[in-house]
Amino acid sequence: MADQTYLSPEQYQKKMQRRKEAQAQRLAKMSDEKGLVIVNTGNGKGKTTAALGMVIRSLGHGFRVAVVQFIKGAWEPAEKEVLSQWGERLEFYAMGEGFTWETQDQERDIENVQVAWEKGLSFICNKKYRLVLLDEINVALKLGYLNVDTVLEGLSQKPNTTHVILTGRGAPPPLIERADLVTEMTLIKHPFKEQGIKAQPGIEF
Repeated sequence: MADQTYLSPEQYQKKMQRRKEAQAQRLAKMSDEKGLVIVNTGNGKGKTTAALGMVIRSLGHGFRVAVVQFIKGAWEPAEKEVLSQWGERLEFYAMGEGFTWETQDQERDIENVQVAWEKGLSFICNKKYRLVLLDEINVALKLGYLNVDTVLEGLSQKPNTTHVILTGRGAPPPLIERADLVTEMTLIKHPFKEQGIKAQPGIEF
């Protein structure tokens, strides 16, 4: 048996060839195209950031994209300013009024969530949009401001090629079960909690 710590050029080439053949067989069995339901959740930072990366990637492919933010909206998010350069290819709505401890009005928060959901649903059902980002919707679900069955019913109406990303901590189990791709961001260290450092422009907002 060859030493696993070093392979000759010929051994390495054969190994990579076998890997290439195995990968080709896997790809041959896969479907070409399918709109995905994607959930970014967990207590760690990066859920929205990762989703916005997919937004930029989709715009780079020439697709039309819609972003609806459920909690943010009391301030103009910096990403909205940058993404506005894409013109009619991107719809961006920050429809909340900030954190619940800032608004201190549960009824108004629920109303804002319902309006944001209707806006998001209109994009989900519109086949012109290839990607729809529902930012922080999981928080609204966790707080009970929106029913998970309502969201699942809305997702069932999306065109076959439309991707929908749902972000926020506390994604409910039925949504995780429905999703095609789920990523949980794990918190290991955070400067706000451990060092008392305020949110930083360009990092947090």
